[in-house]
This record gives sequence, structure tokens and C-alpha cells, in this order.
Amino acid sequence: MLTIKQITENTDKVVRGLEKKHFKNAQETISKVLELNDKRKNTQTILDKNLAEINATSKTIGALMKEGKKEEAEAAKKRVAEIKESNKALEETMTQAANDMQTLLYTIPNVPYEEVPEGATAEENVVVKMGGMETELPKNALPHWELAKKYDLIDFDLGVKITGAGFPVYKGKGARLQRALINFFLDEARNAGYTEIMPPTVVNTASGYGTGQLPDKEGQMYHCEVDDLYLIPTAEVPVTNIYRDVILDEKELPIKNCAYTQCFRREAGSYGKDVRGLNRLHEFSKVELVRIDKPEHSKQSHQEMLDHVEGLLQKLELPYRILRLCGGDMSFTAAICYDFEVYSEAQQRWLEVSSVSNFDTYQANRLKCRYRNADKKIELCHTLNGSALALPRIVAALLENNQTPEGIRIPKALVPYCGFEMID
Repeated sequence: MLTIKQITENTDKVVRGLEKKHFKNAQETISKVLELNDKRKNTQTILDKNLAEINATSKTIGALMKEGKKEEAEAAKKRVAEIKESNKALEETMTQAANDMQTLLYTIPNVPYEEVPEGATAEENVVVKMGGMETELPKNALPHWELAKKYDLIDFDLGVKITGAGFPVYKGKGARLQRALINFFLDEARNAGYTEIMPPTVVNTASGYGTGQLPDKEGQMYHCEVDDLYLIPTAEVPVTNIYRDVILDEKELPIKNCAYTQCFRREAGSYGKDVRGLNRLHEFSKVELVRIDKPEHSKQSHQEMLDHVEGLLQKLELPYRILRLCGGDMSFTAAICYDFEVYSEAQQRWLEVSSVSNFDTYQANRLKCRYRNADKKIELCHTLNGSALALPRIVAALLENNQTPEGIRIPKALVPYCGFEMID
């Protein structure tokens, strides 16, 4: 959530940033926020003035009574009562203005950094780097859903029977490959200094608002209505919310956490080739990195996270590219975001496998996640997160890009985790 200080001190910059994100009615919305803030402040000024008058008048009542000036004392009492009655309406006005402003602020996305490119769609994202190995597949190479059937790795039909489309069942070496990737990603994160967390996979409404999934992504999350709980779309939500309503010491920063969880997304409206096989699921496994940092260090933290994800893809021997997302393709909460995509030779397309974002103070303001600096001043933290990595499309690329006439080759880095070198 944007702070009032951001909006009041940099109004034009905020409006331009929101327009870069293609937020409709940016000028009108920010003007309304400023109007509500002025109303709240002006009402508070009147209340403060009234309170001062109440205090001053109340002090005279006793003196007037002692001096026998009963009528003047009664008039003073009446004046105090009138002001108190007036204050009730003023307090209601101020509270309503503050609530309306808060509600409106929840609907406003984060302002992108200057280096975020202009653009409205994914086609306007900027490729900043490409890497990995070129892949030569045998003739008649199969997509991963055919390979999964051929080698009995994943049963999509069984998932439909048990739950529905988008909930595959992993079997045999397919299940072992999943577990191997999870352990590999967690070990790599721990080696990089991340503390492993095992959080709940359901969260309350406050947690959803804290990281910005609510109210923006409410329709994309599975909602347990009886208990008013949500299945998490990513471990970002519970792990970041560990620091909700917390004041950290500067010496504790940066905080580096990682977590493996199942993730749940309704993916309403998805169809066509993008949902085939493992390309888009309702339930999937993911290892997430979460950082809490001080503002002057968050850019370095972001780069370290990007380097970490790139290192994973290099160890998995996958062709990849890194994209800086344009304003219109960024998430509601991000100030800057880079996507990692791996190339699927069999499908002849790029598959997104990670987004690494810096949220600046946007989430921290919602969470009230703060730190006390060396001068004992309390400031908002910066929050960052990124997938390291999401499994489905990694599995799809590994199966497709490593198929040979003899079977599917396992990358060297994964062999100790899998316990086998080939799927045959």
C-alpha cells in the first residue's frame, strides 16, 4: 500500500507511475485520496482545537464556582457539553474519512521504479539476458504430457478422477523427480544463507491483505468460506506475514527465508495450449525465497536473488532467458520484477518458471513491518520474494529437453537427489 507521505510529497510522480502500470483513473483516484486525507487532517485540527477549549474552559469552572459566579460556571459547563456533543459528529466524520481513504488505498497498485519499461502486455517485456545450453532433440520429439504417459510418470486422468483438471498425480520416478527437485532447491537456498520455514498452507484474511493478494486477487484464490481462510497461492503469503506488526532491529536485516509449499490457484479463465499438461495447474509445488531488508540494501538483495535463480537454471542445464517486465505486465504489488523463462524444445515455446520482485515499502506498509535504525528511528522495511523454483514447468522442460532414444537424461546436479541417471 502506498503511504500518504509518498502520495502527498510526490503526487505527480505517483500518478505517472500508476499510468505506467495502466491503472485506470490514476489522477482521479489520487485526487480522491488527497481530498479524504485533507478532510481527515482538517477535522483532526478542529478536534484538537475543541479539546484545547474544553480543557481551558473546564479549568475555569471550579474557580468561577468558588467566586460565587454560578451563572458563569453553568454557562461554561454548557459550553463544554456543546463542544463534546459537536466532537462526536467530528470524530465520526474523521473516522469515516480515514476508513474511506484506507479502502481506496487498498485498490491502488504499487508505483513502478524508473527503470521499469513502458508497455502494456507481455510482448513488451525486455529480454535482458539469455543463457543455458542449446538442445538437440531426436526426431519426433514428444511434449512432456506424452513423455509422462510413455514412462508412467504423471497421470493427468487420475487427477481428474480424484479432484479435477489441473491436479495431476505423480507416480514412480515422476514422484521421485518432484521430491529431488524440492530437496535440491531447498539445499541450494540453505547453502546461500536462507533459513528454511515450513508455514501453513492456509491463511486468514489479514495475511491476504498484508501481502496484497486481497482484495486484488480474491477471485484467483481458493476460499474456505466456513472458516474464512484462503489456500495460499505461494509461500510468499505466510512467510512474509511472519513479520506483520513487527518492529525489527536494523542488525537483524536482511532476513532471508525460504519455504517449500504446495500452492493453489484457481486460474479462472485459463484455456488452450497454455493449460496443457503441466503448463498451468491448480495445485503445484514451489520453493519460495523471501527477504526483508532495509531500503538502501534492497537493490543488492534483489540482484542476489536474481543471481541465485539463474544459478539454479544453469545447474539444471536448461536454456533460459531473463526478462524485465514492463509496467502493464507487472503484478499489482511489485515495484520492479524480473521473470525467468526456460525454453521447451518440444513445445517450441518459452515457459515462465520464476518471478523475482522487489516491493519497496508497499507490502511493508500494509503489514506494518518496520525496523529501528541506528538513530532509533522507526522506518518501513522493503520486502522481496522470488520463486526458486516452481516445479511444474521445470519438470516439463527437463522431460522434453533431455529426451533421448534411450530415455530421459537426468542433469548431473539432480542425480544424487534422484538416485537414478535415466528415466527409461
